[in-house]
Amino acid sequence: MPRVWFVAIIIALLFAAGASLLLPFEGLPRLIASDPSLATTIAIEIRLPRTALALFYGAMLGGAGAAIQALFANPLASPDITGASGGAALGAVVTGYLFGFAGPFGLATGGVIGALLALVLLLSLAGSHAETATLLLAGIAISAVTSALTTLSLALAPSPFAFYDAYDWLMGSLVDRSRNQALFAIAPILLSLILLRRDARALDTLALGEEAAASMGYDLRTLQRRVIVTVAVGIGASVAICGAVGFIGLVAPVFARRLTRGHPGRAIGPAALIGALLLTTADLLVRAAPEGRILPIGVVTAMLGAPFFLWLVARMRWDIRS
Repeated sequence: MPRVWFVAIIIALLFAAGASLLLPFEGLPRLIASDPSLATTIAIEIRLPRTALALFYGAMLGGAGAAIQALFANPLASPDITGASGGAALGAVVTGYLFGFAGPFGLATGGVIGALLALVLLLSLAGSHAETATLLLAGIAISAVTSALTTLSLALAPSPFAFYDAYDWLMGSLVDRSRNQALFAIAPILLSLILLRRDARALDTLALGEEAAASMGYDLRTLQRRVIVTVAVGIGASVAICGAVGFIGLVAPVFARRLTRGHPGRAIGPAALIGALLLTTADLLVRAAPEGRILPIGVVTAMLGAPFFLWLVARMRWDIRS
């Protein structure tokens, strides 16, 4: 990754994180002057968890997207398109609303199991190195099934307010998350990113073909299982705490591969940084909503990412024709 781009991304990331901690700025100086302890409590208990989750969840989406795209050798693969995010949401809803395990550990466990089952199903249906059409069809089918089962689970939940309670969470939200919730998501995210980064060289070799990877001592099946489980752990824990957020895992790796000269495995680190920047910026846009209105962060990322997705599909179609 060119040093100038690395420095630019880090500076932009620090600026976005600082803005996330300080905004909204109205009344903050007066509060610090009149009641420093209350200002500190607000910063630590409310704003810091939100900023930390935006940074780490975005990093997880970017890193997981790069790993999945390298594993399937397809630039359209991402946690949301492959059904991993939908599976995680389904697992968390079933665990929290049907089984009653609504604590962070229960939701995270359900999210991990749901994401893992969705990715295993995708690999079974599409296979590794699947064609774009096959991957998209399998991912759309899995996403549709998980969405329908999630709605069914909420409809059958004992609480009559399950739909209302889960709306913002299913569409993605970083609001009112506690420090414990943030730590519960950040711990598996860090572990997952470290493990994915360790597989970067193997994923780069896989881009040369399965035979080339095998000749260099890499076991493809073991690599597939390891990457799928690692992505499921990070995405499942993130979705369980913050809800499903789309398109970050698609957009960030595309830009990251340009910075790493097309190396899919080496793009995991830059994609994580870009993903953190994108989600933190999206969270800043959420705060521009009219007073009294809550805008789910998943809506913002979808509005920004959907046109990019359409452009990427059109470009791939143009490249095939030419």
